[in-house]
Amino acid sequence: MFGHVPKALWSKWYIADKLNRIRISCRSLLVRDNGKNILFDVGVGVYLNSELRRRYGIENRHILLESLAKQRLTHEDINFIVLSHLHFDHIGGLLPKWHKNYKPTLLFPNAKILISEKAWYRANNPHIYDQASFAPEINELIANSGRLKIVSDANLLGPKYRFHFSDGHTPGLISTEINTENGSIIFVSDLIVGTHWVHLPISTSYDRAPEIATNEKEQLLIHAMNTNAHLFYVHDPETVTSEVKQDETGHFYATNLQSSFAKATEEKLLLC
Repeated sequence: MFGHVPKALWSKWYIADKLNRIRISCRSLLVRDNGKNILFDVGVGVYLNSELRRRYGIENRHILLESLAKQRLTHEDINFIVLSHLHFDHIGGLLPKWHKNYKPTLLFPNAKILISEKAWYRANNPHIYDQASFAPEINELIANSGRLKIVSDANLLGPKYRFHFSDGHTPGLISTEINTENGSIIFVSDLIVGTHWVHLPISTSYDRAPEIATNEKEQLLIHAMNTNAHLFYVHDPETVTSEVKQDETGHFYATNLQSSFAKATEEKLLLC
């Protein structure tokens, strides 16, 4: 999760278990907008078999569906799903819980699934270096669902939304900016994993092109700072949203950290 950063440094931030894993979150964001229910990512879910769930420390229940129920919604009430990219920990929640004799099927039958062209191509034509991050069985279900929408902008969602595209973590990643009456919030996805990754040199080993990701991160941070936007983090185990500032040396840092958000769902998993 920390790329080239030595453990002597990152262990001051997170405590690793005996397998050198740290606990992170897998959040989704629900936006209810004039009768539309929009999900941004769907988390890792529980589609993996029990052995793989143990390996990743994934919880044994479909937290996204439980969280929707708390909002008096079911998966059938969702109108749009924006997938920032197609790594398994961001799309697994599209499927029900794994069980013996499991036959994968897509949940959310009434939702259009929005994916960028680059992200869709990469997921179906991965490099050997990152192919384990994808879930081809889910890609096939999406392709055959009749609900896939390849997007180059946020027009399907409306004028309140803007897509920021980046390629450093994985080609075609979407970070969605949402304008609300209380200001804007940016669902940054894996371009900025959490508050510690706001510092420009901090990247992950999952980033396919760290230098490109760093440049893209800087551009988004400058935009967020200039517009007083809040960043919404998918994987930070403690902080859901923050603002960003820059000190006199040019160092970016997270400020006004918030540990809860009304429409966020939160799963836990363990990654090295």
